[in-house]
Amino acid sequence: MLNLVENHSLPRTAAFFDLDKTVIAKSSTLTFSKSFYQGGLINRRAVLRTAYAQFVFLAGGADHDQMERMRAYLSALCRGWNVQQVKEIVAETLHDLIDPIIYDEAASLIEEHHTAGRDVVIVSTSGAEVVEPIGELLGADRVVATRMVVGDDGCFTGEVEYYAYGPTKAEAIKELAASEGYDLERCYAYSDSVTDLPMLEAVGHPHAVNPDRALRREAVAREWPILDFHRPVRLKQRLSAPPRPALVAAAAVGAAAATAGLVWFASRRRTAAS
Repeated sequence: MLNLVENHSLPRTAAFFDLDKTVIAKSSTLTFSKSFYQGGLINRRAVLRTAYAQFVFLAGGADHDQMERMRAYLSALCRGWNVQQVKEIVAETLHDLIDPIIYDEAASLIEEHHTAGRDVVIVSTSGAEVVEPIGELLGADRVVATRMVVGDDGCFTGEVEYYAYGPTKAEAIKELAASEGYDLERCYAYSDSVTDLPMLEAVGHPHAVNPDRALRREAVAREWPILDFHRPVRLKQRLSAPPRPALVAAAAVGAAAATAGLVWFASRRRTAAS
């Protein structure tokens, strides 16, 4: 159960979310493969290969060796891509591709953390050109993502400037805590993969979301909460959905308070007039 009222006299806190299979139901990078193909960035063979990689990712998660092979493949694949073109393709297809695969449970959790006064930080191995727009769509306060080297011609060189993976995610969180004043012992973290164990260990409130087998074993052994997210929903549908009972109750309390205030104000005016 989240603490819904943050004590602002204490150091600031944050909730750190892995992205793929934690907040969204698929791999954020691989989801755009068809759009990159239509934009002329990759060929049909690459589309098929990324589709297979997506299947492996969804079937059982990706272990360290698979993640390293995927990193090497994607780095080679994007060599020579124009960065501005990539950003434009992501912007044009973001809502069609990402909006439908956001977990309703994750979106609700993000809202709850914001209500409690915590920053929300997306920490993802995917590239910044993909993760930053998704973070903005989700209303995240900050994003930590992999950064590729960009040449003087405005194209990716194929080299990795910063790889947000494994221990480097934990290091990024600690650096953010130092610069933003987060108390990590009171912070939250969410991930589906055992490769994010260092990130989960860095905070006082770690959570396993749709965990792979290795992370589930760790979570059970350490008595960490295990969450099951399985309802992808468009954000637009969430906004148009009937208010939740808690929100209805809060609105009713607010309306009652407003009514009481008006009655009090009116009685004061009548007293003053007499």
